[in-house]
Amino acid sequence: MKFISMLFFLSTLLFSKVYYSKVEPYELRDISSNVSGLVLFIDENMIGKTLSNKAYIKIDSELDYKELKYIKEKLIYLKNTVSSNEDVLKNLEKLLGKKRDNYEKIKSLKIKSTVEKDREFYDLIGSENQYLNTMKEINNLKIQISDLKLRKAQLNRTVNDKNLNAKGFTLYSISVKVGQVVGISTPLAQVADTSKAKLTIYLDEEDLLGVKDKKVYLDGVESKYKISRVLNIADSKNISKYMAQIIINPPKNFSKLVQVELK
Repeated sequence: MKFISMLFFLSTLLFSKVYYSKVEPYELRDISSNVSGLVLFIDENMIGKTLSNKAYIKIDSELDYKELKYIKEKLIYLKNTVSSNEDVLKNLEKLLGKKRDNYEKIKSLKIKSTVEKDREFYDLIGSENQYLNTMKEINNLKIQISDLKLRKAQLNRTVNDKNLNAKGFTLYSISVKVGQVVGISTPLAQVADTSKAKLTIYLDEEDLLGVKDKKVYLDGVESKYKISRVLNIADSKNISKYMAQIIINPPKNFSKLVQVELK
């Protein structure tokens, strides 16, 4: 019986393969600027630490805040003007109704001269034009309000983009200095998702069959982990190899080398 167990153990070793992988953060993000401006503040003390809602890079947004203030004031004025014009429109509508009724009453009366009828008609048309012009002004004001709301949303986004934060991520590196003027797409920093970790190994084609069902041994010890994802496209650097990843709990220290066996 011991002999059979030994044979099984030896056969398992014979058909298992050993790989080595560096423990990496689950995700590493390159952060580039969405805006242009002068870098005012960098919190270098946060490198290697978990970020909060507090900004770790600030880009000058003084003019953006001023424009936002003026836009908010202008929106109040425009909305008040629209409200006043809508009241005027209601009054014009009542007046127009009265003038239409009056004209309908006199246009067929023989006791009224053509001059009087024309005067009433021109007065009616004038009131209708005034009504239409007021409606047109209201619509133009509403278009201005919509444009300002869009500009306000753009400015709010710009201000947010000038105060960089990445709550829950670890600040990996910073690529700019205080006093530097950055433009759109300028690299700013790298942040890492260290809530999980990953091991990456490269498999031969024949090893892909049933790979997700195999047990994963880390440094010779059976783990609870399985292969998390496999690419069925050969790697561009490791020719004829297929990348596989194992998602694991985060270690105390990243970047250490781990021995990986699949059995």
